[in-house]
Amino acid sequence: DGKVSSVSVQQLIEQISCMNKAKMIDHVGGKEEGAYEIYNCVEKIIKQDILGCEMTDLEGKDLGNKEDSAAPEEEVFGDVLWDAHDEQEQMEAFQQASNSTCELGFEKYFERLNDLVAAPAPIPPLLVSGGPGSGKSLLLSKWIQLQQKHSPNTLILYHFVGRPMSTSSESALIIKRLTLKLMQHSWLVSPLTFDPAKLLEEFPHWLEKLSARHQGSIIIIIDSIDQIQQAEKHMKWLIDPLPVNVRVIVSVNVETCPQAWRLWPTLHLDPLNSKDVKSLISAECNSANVKLTKEQEKKLERHCRSATTCNALYVTLLGKTIACVGNTGNIDEILQQCCQCQDTVSLYRLVLRSIQESLQSDKEKDLLREILCVIGVSHNGVSESELMELYPELTSAVLASLLHSLHKMCLLTYGCGLLKFQHLQAWEMVKLEYMEAGENVISAYRQKLVEYFTMQLRVLIYICFSLNSQDRVTWRSADELPWLFQQQGDKQKLHKCLLNLFVSQNLYKRGHFAELLSYWQLVGKDKSSMAAEYFDSLKEYEKSSEGEESMICLADLYETLGRFLKDLGLLSQAVGPLQRSLEIRETALDPDHPRVAQSLHQLAGVYVQWKKFGNAEQLYKQALEISENAYGAEHPRVARELDALATLYQKQNKYEQAEQLRKKSFKIRQKAARQKGSLCGFALLRQRALQLEELTLGKDTSDNARTLNELGVLYYLQNNLETAELFLKRSLEMRERVLGSDHPDCAQSLNNLAALYNEKKHYDKAEELYEKALDIRRRALAPDHPSLAYTVKHLAVLYKKMGKLDKAVPLYELAVEIRQKSFGPKHPSVATALVNLAVLYCQMKKQIEALPLYERALKIYEDSFGQMHPRVGETLKNLAVLSYERGDFEKAAELYKRAMEIKEAETLLIGGKATSRHSSSGDTFSLKSALSPNALLEHGQR
Repeated sequence: DGKVSSVSVQQLIEQISCMNKAKMIDHVGGKEEGAYEIYNCVEKIIKQDILGCEMTDLEGKDLGNKEDSAAPEEEVFGDVLWDAHDEQEQMEAFQQASNSTCELGFEKYFERLNDLVAAPAPIPPLLVSGGPGSGKSLLLSKWIQLQQKHSPNTLILYHFVGRPMSTSSESALIIKRLTLKLMQHSWLVSPLTFDPAKLLEEFPHWLEKLSARHQGSIIIIIDSIDQIQQAEKHMKWLIDPLPVNVRVIVSVNVETCPQAWRLWPTLHLDPLNSKDVKSLISAECNSANVKLTKEQEKKLERHCRSATTCNALYVTLLGKTIACVGNTGNIDEILQQCCQCQDTVSLYRLVLRSIQESLQSDKEKDLLREILCVIGVSHNGVSESELMELYPELTSAVLASLLHSLHKMCLLTYGCGLLKFQHLQAWEMVKLEYMEAGENVISAYRQKLVEYFTMQLRVLIYICFSLNSQDRVTWRSADELPWLFQQQGDKQKLHKCLLNLFVSQNLYKRGHFAELLSYWQLVGKDKSSMAAEYFDSLKEYEKSSEGEESMICLADLYETLGRFLKDLGLLSQAVGPLQRSLEIRETALDPDHPRVAQSLHQLAGVYVQWKKFGNAEQLYKQALEISENAYGAEHPRVARELDALATLYQKQNKYEQAEQLRKKSFKIRQKAARQKGSLCGFALLRQRALQLEELTLGKDTSDNARTLNELGVLYYLQNNLETAELFLKRSLEMRERVLGSDHPDCAQSLNNLAALYNEKKHYDKAEELYEKALDIRRRALAPDHPSLAYTVKHLAVLYKKMGKLDKAVPLYELAVEIRQKSFGPKHPSVATALVNLAVLYCQMKKQIEALPLYERALKIYEDSFGQMHPRVGETLKNLAVLSYERGDFEKAAELYKRAMEIKEAETLLIGGKATSRHSSSGDTFSLKSALSPNALLEHGQR
């Protein structure tokens, strides 16, 4: 009715409204409708902001399918299918691998890796070897971060292989992904084979071709390469001489490294020394406020001396185990138990048993076993919702509690929303603990998953036919079910599953071509018989297809089959399905519909491979005309047709025509990418830098001065400070000549130069420039202008850094004043400024002045966010330290207790994923550091 249902809902809406990254959907209706609205909104955000797909004006028109209004993901790479899920999985794997605060003495290894990059070509791959859990993934991920920071022109392509037989360990998918990433950065759109054998064979050619287009070095890193199925066979390209600007680093388990690779230069990770062991264990114990005695530390040091007990994973797990029981149990007792463990698997077993003992009932212990076993036998993991459906007796509260413990103790982790084992040793332990009976137990758990996903498929197919939609078969069913049948050795059911057109379509459209092909090979079908069976299944499905929506779905299935056969090289058999798809779309939709252009494009692609260039040219031109009419002349789909025609002309040696079309396509893609962002963003950034440099050669104008400033900022962001300084100085000089030295634009250049000198630690120069910028902005801008606030803030921080606290005070006071004028006196931003000023007073030993500022900030935070918000907790900690320093120990203890209650509530709320001690609002500290001069840190300071 347009009314808010409760005070709490009103508060939530107010909080969301002031967040710049939150989106609120105003909806009146049923829950299902609301969920559908949110789904559509999220889908649109993903397509536009993450995948960079162009949303067109056709969105509101009836085109038979909503997705027609957006260029699909495959647009960016011509006809190559790109699985955003696989890419997201790699991003998360990289983030998890680097998620450690301890460097473990990696500096010496970093130097060796840097030497490899700098060494003259040709050079073989570098082998990073070590035992299980020695820190290879951590080392590589930390080094990647350093390279990305210090060498922005170096293109780094990485792949983290998960456990054996998972999707991330499939060689064809790895090679395809690396090739597409190379294409993305070189802005090359070319046809790419899907045949796994050809893909592996052609990769060295692609690497040579694409590396020649790249201006800097290319580093390819594959972690746990020995986990790839038949790694030596499928990674033959590693033995070939690499292009001059390409370096390859691979990590292997020292025990499973292929013999032929052992001759390569090797960086072996040594066992941790006693200092690193102590550092790791202390970090874990400190995070839980657990203090070890000297005797306990010595006992641990003596224990962690063998090859299997001094690796990074073992020591981390040991520290977590002690920290976990330190506050509630007997440390000596748990130490005694840990010292009886001689490797990571046995320590994991101890961890599991301690979790079992913490559970309240046998039912919960049984559920723990079921969860771990069913995750272990799956292909790529299991989601929380799937676990709830597999085990109806499992409540949300019990699941959350179990997952919190398992995640905290490094047994499980999350990857793309799926629960997986964090390390192979954890899965080995589960097999020893719960599956001693062997293959029969594993088979029983696989069968449970088979029954679950089969039931899901039946329900989905029923929905499919009743709603005439092909989008209901999920990637989960397609990923798990065929693989489970393969593992069970049930060829008959696998065959039946593959003939489910929607399952095969889902696998193919996500680029899992090699996987689909391997399933067919397992059931003993060659390419021709496989094609015939698919065609027969489609004919049967066509008999039951009625209505426009159903026919559109049928056309999609025919197109998928045609593309699949084309990729298999069965060109004559591919024409029939693609021709049928075209006929259906022309009849069910309209001869000028964009989906008809899609059919024409795919059919033309077959004729190109068949070398029937006349037929292909005619079809491409028709597709181009339809796309221009439907989307306008500057749409990415038009660029795709232009690229296809250009490739066709090139094959016919019509180079002049091909070049004209390529230039036209390039301009369209460039414009679209600049407007909306795309997967080609990095290439665009380099292109933009070149354009800007050309522009700076012109005469003195305010536009050219702005361009120089942009260039300076660009080089600054690339950490090229010398070049940045050159352009920023030129910008300032030109602005002073053209606009006068008191113009606000000059203040911008002064401000940017000051930031650069601050970065170079030339604080005196930075101070002088910030002061000039502040003087100009105070005279030229309104008292609450954001640019004035920016300069005030940075000059204040600089004064503080230089120890000029008396000079900093009036600026911090001005920052409070500006925020009050901009946001009102009760805004959280004002509270942050008050805390910063209070911190400064505390450093100046002016606790009396600091106290009312903290109290006012606390009141604002409580009113804005509620009494249990992390910012309230951090401010309470600051007040506790202040009370402690003033000698009011009772009040300090009371405040600190409140702060800890908020911290504990926050940890419970997020299911064990406790936030970093560096929160978004600032740094926190403990009473242990109360007497430190740096105990109080500013909000917003990372």
